[in-house]
Amino acid sequence: MADINKKSLEHLADLARLKLETGEEEKFLKDLGNILDHFKELQELNTDEIQPMTGGTSLKSVMRGDEIFEEDHYIDADKIRDQFPEHQAGHLKVPPVFE
Repeated sequence: MADINKKSLEHLADLARLKLETGEEEKFLKDLGNILDHFKELQELNTDEIQPMTGGTSLKSVMRGDEIFEEDHYIDADKIRDQFPEHQAGHLKVPPVFE
């Protein structure tokens, strides 16, 4: 069993704001000991040849990258405004949404 005792369990329970009921301490000591033992086993594995993972999947972002456009690619606001059915004082007029 790993190095965990009643005092460290009480400290962890306090940090997690858990109230341990009577009789639960032994169960939690055993469970936490088993978890820590498992981590000790994992630490013994040789991972020298293993590449670190950056996210758990090989999928790439599906979002397009930002692109810088030359000035001639910008939208001409005057041209769009002229195509809109109604405009007034440089603004597009839309019908009211709420009456």
